[in-house]
Amino acid sequence: MDHERSPWIEHGGTLGGLRVLDFSRILSGPFCTMALADLGADVIKVEDHRKGDDTRSWGPPFQGDEASYFLSVNRNKRSVAVDLKDPECAALVRRLALSADVVVENFRPGTAERLGIGYEELSAHNPGLVYASISGYGQTGPYRLEPGYDAIAQAISGMMSITGERDGEPARTGNSMADLTAGMWATIGVLAALRERDRSGQGQWVDVSLLDGQIASLTYVAGGYFTTGNVPRRHGAAHPTIVPYQAFPTSDGRIMVAAGNDTLWKRFAAAIGLGHLTDEPRFATNPDRVAHRDELLPLIEKAMAERGSAEWEEVLAGAGVPAGPINTVDQALEHPQVAAREMVAETEHPTAGRVRALSSPVKLSSHPSSVRTPPPTHGEHTDEVLTALGADASERSRMRETGVVR
Repeated sequence: MDHERSPWIEHGGTLGGLRVLDFSRILSGPFCTMALADLGADVIKVEDHRKGDDTRSWGPPFQGDEASYFLSVNRNKRSVAVDLKDPECAALVRRLALSADVVVENFRPGTAERLGIGYEELSAHNPGLVYASISGYGQTGPYRLEPGYDAIAQAISGMMSITGERDGEPARTGNSMADLTAGMWATIGVLAALRERDRSGQGQWVDVSLLDGQIASLTYVAGGYFTTGNVPRRHGAAHPTIVPYQAFPTSDGRIMVAAGNDTLWKRFAAAIGLGHLTDEPRFATNPDRVAHRDELLPLIEKAMAERGSAEWEEVLAGAGVPAGPINTVDQALEHPQVAAREMVAETEHPTAGRVRALSSPVKLSSHPSSVRTPPPTHGEHTDEVLTALGADASERSRMRETGVVR
């Protein structure tokens, strides 16, 4: 091989200079590495040489040849498509890992080890490596080898049992919240491990599971169960421990109201013509209102049904009561506050054309996050990275002809 150059690129941003080798696919891992990339990390996404990340084919919808699912979580990354079962490719990838700061994978436990890219093997040669594994159930325990799926984690964790209408069926969230939550926890774990490495020089293994993330998300719901022993149930759009805090039907739709304390309750009641109810002992304090929820809510619903949503928004805003419409996705993305926060970004993709995507919600006062490049095409940067690792043109051509790289 020719003289080797660094395969890594230093970007600006808070995490500029951080090198991330990303073996993950689908959602939980890519969401984590996208968060790191948005903050300036150089992320090299290692994909299967035949079909790439599973979500490249998860459509419709497609934009050009690219699935919108893949486009949504893979910006600011470079793609290398290799056969990890091929010894030469595996050796090249391990060389990449020698100079990486972070590795992220979301294989089933044991798979990375069989491929020769597990934590023990890579950290033996790179002791400062922070290695994050995201799986369905974690690296330990009786379920560790079971496949991990978002919907199953939502079901087993109890999250589905508290989601949906009060008298309806259990429901999963409208997006893959178990995957997304695990990705966020993995990001936190990586940043914490990097902070420790700053002090000790030693990396470590970050073990995150979809199930653990959902259990952690139960928070006050679990707290209520620990306190009372009562099994939590579904409340639809309502809050189990705050009243009134839910969606109410209006004459032409529905509006969400969040009267989160007794002062807001008094303002709300007065604004909708029910000020007299605040003097009743049944409704004086939040615990009283929770206890008498079934008596209070029909009175509020009757009052709210007399006007339209837009009119109630104006009235409640004037009274200082938090309230808002239940927007559809298109309405939410066109909201003036979303625009002001620059939460929709655009990039120019080589095959898909103009790609709109969601920006990072992390707003830093200096070195802010950024959307620099579109999601990569499959294997778009294979030559670039292999060249930097020292593979000359003839070697790259041979590997492509034998089908072990794309």
